[in-house]
Amino acid sequence: MSEEVLLTNKETTTVAQAINKLYPKLGTDLNHESNFQLLCAVLLSAQTTDVSVNKVTPQLFEKFPTSEAMSVASLEDIQENIRSIGLYKNKAKYLKNMSQILLEKFDGQVPDNREELTTLPGVGRKTANVVLTNGFNIPAFAVDTHIKRVTRKLHFVPQDASVEKVEQMMSDKLPEDMWYPAHHSILLFGRYQCIARKHDHSQCIKRIKENMPENEIAASALEKMITEIEG
Repeated sequence: MSEEVLLTNKETTTVAQAINKLYPKLGTDLNHESNFQLLCAVLLSAQTTDVSVNKVTPQLFEKFPTSEAMSVASLEDIQENIRSIGLYKNKAKYLKNMSQILLEKFDGQVPDNREELTTLPGVGRKTANVVLTNGFNIPAFAVDTHIKRVTRKLHFVPQDASVEKVEQMMSDKLPEDMWYPAHHSILLFGRYQCIARKHDHSQCIKRIKENMPENEIAASALEKMITEIEG
């Protein structure tokens, strides 16, 4: 078995910059008016689309706009407002329990650090990182299924890299000020261009190439991205 060839830090950065040119828009598509609502929306978005979440949150947040209001709501009321999205029963429990802990431990305010955020029910590293970047403007590289797939496909990270490994490696490879823009653009690239379903991957590489400079780093990156790993 031949050794897996990965892009260097400079090559990864060059490709990420090209993808960012394709998808420069920053900011989450999840509608919210506070960090509490952002946290709720990100939690609800697990294994469902932002569009689906945005359909249920207006009514949900109208009834329960704060951690105080959500904490005293009945599970049935919360479930009724999010019934159309996946795993709604579990997510309703998370919303209620999370709100109660916010009141008990954090004066009802969303924490501004990953360590405390991930102590909340239903909040993992990805959710915490999205809240940190969008709610507090704190650099972080959140990893979802799109990013995990694309960073492997483009040989940024090993093919067997876990979510935690992807986050660690991409944070090491990219300058800190690129963590959030790269997260968002790679996510959109995976959602709309380099999709999970079978597709012509050469078109993905072509779009990246069109937005890369003509230099040795870019040429080397392109060569590695189009080279299939021998298994």
